[in-house]
Amino acid sequence: MPDVLVLEGISKTYGKDGPAPVPVLSGLSLSVARGEVVALVAPSGAGKSTLLHIAGLLDTPDAGRVVINGRDMSGQGDRARTEARREALGFVYQFHHLLPEFTAVENIVLPQLANGVAEAAARARAGDLLGRVGLSDRAAHRPAQLSGGEQQRVAFCRALANQPSLLLADEPTGNLDPATSDKVFDMLMALVRETGLAALIATHNLDLAGRMDRVVRLGEGKAA
Repeated sequence: MPDVLVLEGISKTYGKDGPAPVPVLSGLSLSVARGEVVALVAPSGAGKSTLLHIAGLLDTPDAGRVVINGRDMSGQGDRARTEARREALGFVYQFHHLLPEFTAVENIVLPQLANGVAEAAARARAGDLLGRVGLSDRAAHRPAQLSGGEQQRVAFCRALANQPSLLLADEPTGNLDPATSDKVFDMLMALVRETGLAALIATHNLDLAGRMDRVVRLGEGKAA
């Protein structure tokens, strides 16, 4: 299967012009193929969030290439990067970041509207995604009326709303108890398998990492 994400020779140093530069990534390379779920495992401070931000076009490397769906995003302007994020990428974080004043279905509809989808089609897509994760009966509930696991399932649906080709997740079950974490992870894997997208998932949970297709370990600024 073709690679959806290719990171090639990525380096990043914070404060490089200051008195105490902090090197985070050093010549890192990795790729994620369509239909592949890759676990990113690293100790705290090793640079996994930086790596995800660079892969998600939220930050730029000091050196190296970021290629998404065969398009080299290195040197692209803000508009092109924003369009690529909106059309090709889905993000899930440790905290759900749902908009509290909107219902579950509205949280999934909004990113579609921003991408030019008609409201009726956006609502149909949102309803389908909620059904896949067993939340059809919670569609009209606001985040405060949902459990932690339900909120995170809505966040997964929102990340997949615009049918991205790459899902980036940073400790997506880190705030959940073990039983809920397993349930949410299983639903995430089912969604990924159904849609055939590529996924790079950062986690400290070695059990969850072992259930993914491949484990990439980050250390000393490189991936192995």
